[in-house]
Amino acid sequence: MLVDTFGRTATDLRVSLTDRCNLRCAYCMPPEGLDWLPKPELLTDDEVVRLVGLAVRDLGVTEVRYTGGEPLLRRGLADIVRRTAEPAPRPQISLTTNGIGLDRLAAPLAEAGLDRVNVSLDTLDRETFRRLAHRDRLEDVLRGLAAARAAGLEPVKINTVLMRGINDGEAVPLLRYCLEHGYRLRFIEQMPLDAQHGWTRKDMITADEILDRLSAEFDLAPDTAHDRGSAPAESFLIGGGPETVGVIGSVTRPFCGACDRVRLTADGQIRNCLFATEESNLRDAMRDGATDAELAERWRKAVWAKRAGHGIDDPSFLQPARPMSAIGG
Repeated sequence: MLVDTFGRTATDLRVSLTDRCNLRCAYCMPPEGLDWLPKPELLTDDEVVRLVGLAVRDLGVTEVRYTGGEPLLRRGLADIVRRTAEPAPRPQISLTTNGIGLDRLAAPLAEAGLDRVNVSLDTLDRETFRRLAHRDRLEDVLRGLAAARAAGLEPVKINTVLMRGINDGEAVPLLRYCLEHGYRLRFIEQMPLDAQHGWTRKDMITADEILDRLSAEFDLAPDTAHDRGSAPAESFLIGGGPETVGVIGSVTRPFCGACDRVRLTADGQIRNCLFATEESNLRDAMRDGATDAELAERWRKAVWAKRAGHGIDDPSFLQPARPMSAIGG
């Protein structure tokens, strides 16, 4: 098992398949993009499948989420999903995506064994989308959402980051849209993971602000009937339910004490926290001939060293050198 010194057990593995992305969202990277990782540094499909299989078979991982960058850009994605789903025990397999290309790939991915998707959508306004993402691709995302639902990749979850002065007035329209189409919306506080290192606490839309804006239009109540467990989102019933909306207060309402996640980057580094400043290199050890037992031991040691929390509120906090696109969500 992947246990740390605070008694937490990591069972949720986030695997980045690429640092590349076809959008340039303001809270992630600059308009001109970034210097991508050279291909030889990336894990091959076989290496990804080996490490994921090791985590599931020997280390207690029960959920695998493929992320990016944008994972739909990974040419071998469907085959990676299929090979992840084949062995027993079979993990739950999910995908975090911006939705571009999902209209073509939703059905093949579902057939390969993908269980569900999380799609990033920060606005329903075409001009705001272009301003945020520096690409005119809103309709592609909306088509991808519809295709995911048609393919049975449910619940289709939408992740939204509100940014002050840009899309902070869209909380209510986004929730109405999701309720109308059967999607499950979750708002996420903007985190200090942008490549530009421009994040400031005062500009962030907090969980309290999000709830205040939603409560002005909807009757919200905490969903006390279901145990939150290690889920990052606080769930709220809308009008008594059964529909819900989630709020992930990563900064102002941290859930580090119940965290069950560990991350594998596209270049084979283990990160025991999204905000970790240290990594453990499995790629080079694997390419140098390490056995599964040796790789598992490296992995256990990496998770064992996990800190109590991300420490964003601590004056000594340092933003990770890698941006979100290189870490994986």
